[in-house]
Amino acid sequence: MLTVPNALSMLRLVLIPLFVWLVVFNDAPGWGVVVLVVAGISDFLDGFLARRWNQVSAFGTFLDPLADRVTSVVVPVVLAVVQIIPWWLVVALLARDLVVFLALAQLRRTGQLGLPVTFVGKAATFALLMGFPFFLLGGQPGGATQWSTVLGWLLTVIGLVLYWWSAVVYLGQVRSLTRSKP
Repeated sequence: MLTVPNALSMLRLVLIPLFVWLVVFNDAPGWGVVVLVVAGISDFLDGFLARRWNQVSAFGTFLDPLADRVTSVVVPVVLAVVQIIPWWLVVALLARDLVVFLALAQLRRTGQLGLPVTFVGKAATFALLMGFPFFLLGGQPGGATQWSTVLGWLLTVIGLVLYWWSAVVYLGQVRSLTRSKP
């Protein structure tokens, strides 16, 4: 079902290849920041408008987290490829996603389709997606370098801690649900 909220989620998916092209192949990190800001705004608006306009749909509840996951995987990989962030950070983020994926696969074996998104998970994604653009700004000429990099690290470390915390929450939920199933 094509609604404005779903179109905004699709926009985020379309913006990811544009981000890769701008940052990796065009050496245009400033435009990469613009793309991430637009993606962040659309991430907020899709859920807000879906609830406000009563347009929450099964497709949207699949598409929005998919766009979040694709963004949270591709953006740090791109930042590591262009040597803005270290690879260990990418590994820490991907390891968390793998842990949650495996837990959800176990949950699906019991017939459960998934888990609701948690506030901690949303806060983690928000902090990470706010931190990444500051890394890009930190590599730009001018006076923004030092404070942007510091702010990027602050938000990203907070996001990483929350990201793993949300994984622990999801693991607890999966454990409870799989134990309650015969």
